Amino acid sequence: MRNDKNSKTVRLRRNVTLTLFGIGIIFVAFSLGAEFLGLNITPGFGMVQMFQLLLGITALTAALFFHINALRQEMERSLQADIGVRLAATGLVFAYITGLSDLIQIGTHVEPQFERPFVGPLQLGGLALAVLVIIVGLALYYTSRGTRSKSSMDFIVNGNGNH
Repeated sequence: MRNDKNSKTVRLRRNVTLTLFGIGIIFVAFSLGAEFLGLNITPGFGMVQMFQLLLGITALTAALFFHINALRQEMERSLQADIGVRLAATGLVFAYITGLSDLIQIGTHVEPQFERPFVGPLQLGGLALAVLVIIVGLALYYTSRGTRSKSSMDFIVNGNGNH
């Protein structure tokens, strides 16, 4: 009975992870490819597309964290894993602030040919930086010690050549 309950939990976790990953891929693909698919109703990259992109990034990040957590199966998280989780969460917050800056009136770029705000180079740079921070957080979480006695990045702290 115990094994049956455990396998149901593993299956449920796998299904939730795959569903989140699929939703994330679909949201990101539709938001970035709306113009190619003929789904854009306004010129440029609009607020609906930006919100859809942000939801896709959030779903992908959550799915990757669930997947890494399922691989590790640790009892206690290490400091490195905690830093990774918090860094990725900070990256998500930064992505939302950067992505929705036009909506909150701090990133509006107005040019004569556009009647409304558009996604400018600073916004795109901020989103790229946020995604980079999320990736670094995921990498820290993945490389933390998990059930091992040492972190895989222990050589940085102790200066040991054998890792």
